[in-house]
Amino acid sequence: MGEPSSISPTDRRLAAVVVADVVGYSRMMEADESETLRALAEARETVVEPLVRECSGRIVKLLGDGLLLEFASAVRAVDCSIRIQRQMKEANSSLQDERRIVFRIGINLGDIVGQGEDIFGDGVNIAARLEQLAEPGGICLSGKVFDEIQGKITAPARELGAIKLKNIQNPVRAYAIDLSGPAAQVDLRTPPPNASREFTTIVVMPFANLSGRDDQRYFADGITEDIVTELSKHRDLSVVARSTAFAYKDQPANAAELGRKFGADVVVTGGIRLAGHHVRATVQLVDTYTGRQVFAERFDRPVEDIFAVQDEIVDAIVGRLFFNLPTVASTARSRNPTTSVSAYTSWLRAGDAWRNGDRAPTYA
Repeated sequence: MGEPSSISPTDRRLAAVVVADVVGYSRMMEADESETLRALAEARETVVEPLVRECSGRIVKLLGDGLLLEFASAVRAVDCSIRIQRQMKEANSSLQDERRIVFRIGINLGDIVGQGEDIFGDGVNIAARLEQLAEPGGICLSGKVFDEIQGKITAPARELGAIKLKNIQNPVRAYAIDLSGPAAQVDLRTPPPNASREFTTIVVMPFANLSGRDDQRYFADGITEDIVTELSKHRDLSVVARSTAFAYKDQPANAAELGRKFGADVVVTGGIRLAGHHVRATVQLVDTYTGRQVFAERFDRPVEDIFAVQDEIVDAIVGRLFFNLPTVASTARSRNPTTSVSAYTSWLRAGDAWRNGDRAPTYA
């Protein structure tokens, strides 16, 4: 899993990487190739894939007898891995030993490099080496992952010490999770009544007006409102109402704290700068469970391309949250009803005037 050459720095990101491998795969294939392939495919379809989707992860690729997975959150990566191992144990309980699909799992939190749908780098390599240390049916994770899940997942873990891994320069702290006892308790926010765990709750805070001019405030507010509307069309997202988020406009607050107040998994913050015929938008995503910024991007376009900027922002947000939706937001959204920038600007101004009653600001 070496790192490819000519990778742009913008393709780098922090991620929780999970590598899973089937114990005794070569022996099983030699004994009964067709049955082994069938059993492995069934395990992927009935156990692994549904759990990865539920935990907002992405199946990067199949590795013959294993899997490479990516998560934005270490907590969700460990939660998913624990549930995979427990469900596989249950599925194997009625099978003879030679027919059981048993995974070893390694988990690491680190810097990765994306190239197309694939990922590379030490973040991936360490996860692969940790997988080799795991016991059959077990999970081995790095010290970085262990630190992240403290207070969020209560599962007995045994420290393995600082281990020198093959082709990794510095020793890595490693831990083994004990799955022999009661099911681990995972402190993921309880969804509201009748809500599915497959929904990710997101709150879009009012984008800051970075133009330095009060008469441009309507533009930032209007863009925020449109992003909320477009995200709301995605069937796997539960979006906090615009009016709720706008009640906290211009109030200094920690994004993660606001997210927890709204019961949201992810907080979107950003800013809009409109200068002449140019628009710049900045967007950040904060994971409310860890308080960490998991995504940041800047979009620079001529003002005539404002619709493209909106599309890119929504696609970036949804693509970051739902890795394994190949068409992300673009197929779930309808186009703006106009391609005229002047008409759209007038519509934003009208909306601002309607929201603010009789106040009549002077627009340049």
